[in-house]
Amino acid sequence: MSKVQQGMVLLIEAFHKYSGTEGDKHTLTKGELKGLLNAELGDFLGKTNDKTALDQIFKDLDANADGTVDFQEYVTLVACITTLCHEFFTKGK
Repeated sequence: MSKVQQGMVLLIEAFHKYSGTEGDKHTLTKGELKGLLNAELGDFLGKTNDKTALDQIFKDLDANADGTVDFQEYVTLVACITTLCHEFFTKGK
């Protein structure tokens, strides 16, 4: 498997590690999202203990306003964070 394919598999596995622990296995609740953000992205984002910040992140991600974050909405978050990291690490090169 190529590195890109491995990355895709890892993104899918990370989503499903947290989805369904509180509800639908195809979406993330706010609690599941918090667990994912803290465990998988905490080094980049810091710990999400601020309820107001978590509420805003969840609201921004929940594009269809159904009260959950689906896989496409999760991938949007990862893509945005990846873009910011790319810009940070390539700045001045």
